[in-house]
Amino acid sequence: MGHGHGHGHTAAPASASGRYLRALLISLVIGAGFMVLEFVVGFATGSLALVSDAAHMFTDVLGVGMALVAIMLARRSGPTPSRTFGMYRAEVLAALANAVLLFGVAGYVVVEAIGRITDPPEVPGLPVLLAATAGLVANVVSFFLLRSGAQESINVRGAYLEVLADLIGSVGVLVSGAITLTTGWRYADPIIGVAIGLFVLPRTWTLARRALRILFQHAPAGVDVSRISTELSALPGVADVHDLHVWTLTSGMEVASAHLTVTAEAEQAAVLTRAQDLLAKRYSIEHATLQVEAPQSARRCTELSW
Repeated sequence: MGHGHGHGHTAAPASASGRYLRALLISLVIGAGFMVLEFVVGFATGSLALVSDAAHMFTDVLGVGMALVAIMLARRSGPTPSRTFGMYRAEVLAALANAVLLFGVAGYVVVEAIGRITDPPEVPGLPVLLAATAGLVANVVSFFLLRSGAQESINVRGAYLEVLADLIGSVGVLVSGAITLTTGWRYADPIIGVAIGLFVLPRTWTLARRALRILFQHAPAGVDVSRISTELSALPGVADVHDLHVWTLTSGMEVASAHLTVTAEAEQAAVLTRAQDLLAKRYSIEHATLQVEAPQSARRCTELSW
């Protein structure tokens, strides 16, 4: 019987999020400054659209802060005898928390706007326009800082989606302020506020679904587990593949485990090497725990109840 791990180092690897620590920190500082500005102007003018955008920016700041804490937790708390995978899942929990926050803010804005439709307050357009312009500049900077990281890390993607929502929100507030300033139409502000809230919801659902997929240890999107099983079974010396599991620890860290039953004449070390190479080169799964076993040992697996 043999065991193998498809990696060539002993140190804990860095997650995909860790490469964007500086970008997240800059985004946090920028977002916090302009969030305060939008809240002050929003409450002073009674602009729901501006308060909505400021609330989104608050979730952005809080979300980026959680992302930073999660990265530092993952870095400082590596695998231990009791925490065998370290704290990498903290990044996924931060992404899920961001999604919950975004759902809450979107719901609040929609409810508040519905209440204002019957008697929309008068909102001064110029202060709203100036504050929204400043917020837009801040969001554009953060957007470009986090854009590349959003393709690699679900944690960074959570922060990126919040920044994107804020950016769209700032554009909406600009439109609302311009309409109010030029026409005096009171309905522009609550309507734009609702539009901002509704824009966020589908993107938030996508983020939450991705985070839950990781937490439930489903196979990574785009990975065909049946195909992996077929290809492992086709390796020379492999008679059967069972107990195959593929999951994501955190963004950029795909993990697999499997039992490989080999033929009597097969060399176990050679089978193990070929299986590790297949998973690493074809599926980018560098960390694979593989158990190579003789047919008589494999019978025990069929007796398990789950």
